[in-house]
Amino acid sequence: MLRATVKLCCGIAHDHLHPLPGLKITAVVALQKDGRGLVGRGSHCLPSKIPLYIQRLMGKETEPDRDISSSRFSGTDLSYIAQGERALQQALSILQQHTSWQLETMLDAGAIMSSTVVPGLGKVFRAEVVLAVPVAQLHQELFERIEEMPQWNPTLSQVKVLQRVGTDTLVTHEVTAPSPGNLVGQRDFVSVRHHGRRDTAIYLVGTATYIEPLPSPEGCIRAESQLSCIALQPLAGDPGRTHFTWLLSMDLKASATAVLGGWIPASVVNRVLPHSQADFIQHLRRHLSAITC
Repeated sequence: MLRATVKLCCGIAHDHLHPLPGLKITAVVALQKDGRGLVGRGSHCLPSKIPLYIQRLMGKETEPDRDISSSRFSGTDLSYIAQGERALQQALSILQQHTSWQLETMLDAGAIMSSTVVPGLGKVFRAEVVLAVPVAQLHQELFERIEEMPQWNPTLSQVKVLQRVGTDTLVTHEVTAPSPGNLVGQRDFVSVRHHGRRDTAIYLVGTATYIEPLPSPEGCIRAESQLSCIALQPLAGDPGRTHFTWLLSMDLKASATAVLGGWIPASVVNRVLPHSQADFIQHLRRHLSAITC
């Protein structure tokens, strides 16, 4: 059985099978079953004898900063990890392959807002800025301390971590704050948030997910983050500063206001999303300045 399972795991390493997360999950579950059988018969060296790609699927790669034991992952946990990894691969593809970005606006302190159209996602907005703090500090503020975000970002009324899967994946519920005169209205989001590292850069990705039962708060409409990715790259020659890049694609769903006839025109969405990115960067700058002082 183990030989057949290893063949299955090696098969999913091929590029044409990458988009099949169900196959990955099946392989992981099967390998866990065989692995537990071998360990029960006295073999305690199984992870070191499995190819790295399979160890990565099992969460057993020997990185010192990871605390993942695949035996404690349920099928739902594995699906959250798969969603996070897919979002990360999609974001990396956009960052590497899309070069035709249209300038939207330039903000104070060198922040640049631009956009492009991605098949399957539609319009994706990108915000870029250099922040005078190291990558590790931003990672703490934007991932590890995510529930504290409403304390310094007034556009949010709540961010709650519903579930932690290992050290790299979270399931969160975010609720925007009410804003007088806001045509879009209040929204809430249920998201998988995933942390990934490539060389010296850290990527914080998010994408919509489903968890039951979790109704929207009164007065809110459940929107979906199709893709959010914050890339944190140490500035060349100055590791105390970070090049911050944020990709954002969002489905705001139906409007809460009758004046728009129940839908949000693309022109409104195209103003709201980059404006929300600009606001976030402004609040983040103030927060970083306050804690640094």
